[in-house]
Amino acid sequence: MRTSENSADLVAAEDVLLFANAAITATGQREFRSGALDQQLSLDFLHTYVRVNYRRLYAASLALDINDHNAARIVLGLLATAGEASAEERRTEGRLIAARLARLPPQRVYRLFGEVRRAGINNRRTRAIMRDWLAARPDLGHDAVKYRSGVKTAARHVHLRCPQGAEPLAEVGAFLFRPGKLPRYEHPLLDAWRRAHYEQGAVAELPFTVAEGFAARHGMKREVFLKRAAPRMTRLERLRTHSVAQRPDVDLAAMPLTRLALYVLALPFEQRAARRTELTGALRTAARRAAGKHAGSWGRVHAVLDDSFSSSGSGQKRRRPLAVALACHHLLEVLAAPGAYRGLWTSGRGDALLVRPWGPTPLGMRVLDALEPGPGGAEPDRLVIVSDGWDNAPAGLAGEVLRVWRARLDPGRRTAVVHVNPVYDADGFDVRRLAAGVPTAGIRDAEDLPALVEIARFAEGRTGAAELRAYLDRRVALFLGEKATENETEKGAVA
Repeated sequence: MRTSENSADLVAAEDVLLFANAAITATGQREFRSGALDQQLSLDFLHTYVRVNYRRLYAASLALDINDHNAARIVLGLLATAGEASAEERRTEGRLIAARLARLPPQRVYRLFGEVRRAGINNRRTRAIMRDWLAARPDLGHDAVKYRSGVKTAARHVHLRCPQGAEPLAEVGAFLFRPGKLPRYEHPLLDAWRRAHYEQGAVAELPFTVAEGFAARHGMKREVFLKRAAPRMTRLERLRTHSVAQRPDVDLAAMPLTRLALYVLALPFEQRAARRTELTGALRTAARRAAGKHAGSWGRVHAVLDDSFSSSGSGQKRRRPLAVALACHHLLEVLAAPGAYRGLWTSGRGDALLVRPWGPTPLGMRVLDALEPGPGGAEPDRLVIVSDGWDNAPAGLAGEVLRVWRARLDPGRRTAVVHVNPVYDADGFDVRRLAAGVPTAGIRDAEDLPALVEIARFAEGRTGAAELRAYLDRRVALFLGEKATENETEKGAVA
């Protein structure tokens, strides 16, 4: 009986790790080797399977570093199946859902509320969660202008009371449900929206995405509009609306590391070379900020970084795998002890700033190079592999090299090995692995690398299900114990 229970715990742990990898990497969008429909069907199955069989762990995954797409799907699944949970589970789920919604970009939450309404989920707990989130918004008037349909849908679904009079909520109610009834609004953005229908000067006072429509309506020249709208534009909006030949007034070093890597890779080689000092400095600054307290604590680190042709991603996730590898390169340099980092690209290039997706994936050869002792004859303390796992030159060599090396040359595990994979494999319901004995974790943003390395150790088989559950409990306690910070309206654009 004990053996049977242990086997069940092991299967549960494997299933939860598999789901965590999917929830971190998969977004239901097209990847290099699979279409969007394959991705969506694979995710549908995983979400249903884990929610039905491991509901408590399914809810606990909201406390992990999963992406926003899967966080919203988990919230929707929990709300839609509230009758399957016990009273205690519903209380815990409610706290987790509220904490996660507070961390999601507002446009994602309003989209989720629209799905809740279309699904006909209208129980008391759902309405309370939606009302509490709306009440916590720092400026509902701003949301009403920028996300008008989303706010209107949510207000209708929860029967939000918008009293008559001049108080802020009354003005929002009049703006949403009785447009044109008030001669003017006290809220500056609501009144700017009213005036923008006939006054060009009011257009620049609106959020950029709303102002664009009014600018087109008034026939404003694009250059004039962008100049006027610049003070209210987010960092990413400035980058998107300027051509690569222009130099937008943006502090690149303040951008998130992976987002910055995507920006760098979108520049032509000539731009990258000409701005080498600026771009490299920004990447290193962002990496130091992402490393935080972990900086310099990983000892000697060797990395194998995939810049093969498949790292080009897809039309929906253009250059995303390569951007993750570039961001990890700079982050690992900071995490390693000073002067103890060595990064090897599969293409053999030595200039990280000029990498591009090209050629096959000779992971096996690069792993052999990475396992060579560094300066002074010292073996690496950590080997980190950042790749989609399609080792094809020759096929399977990386897994065989790691198997033989671990069995014959390093049975004492002097060197810790971890494989982080930025691409979800829809056919395998997981990220692709190099070898059974190599811990693998999905990754979407390089900033999550230290936490993902901790998760990956559970996949190595040297820790049991009890340790995994204890880890999840710690993450949940930390997640609920921290004060939820208000998301800026622009968070979805910059994160």
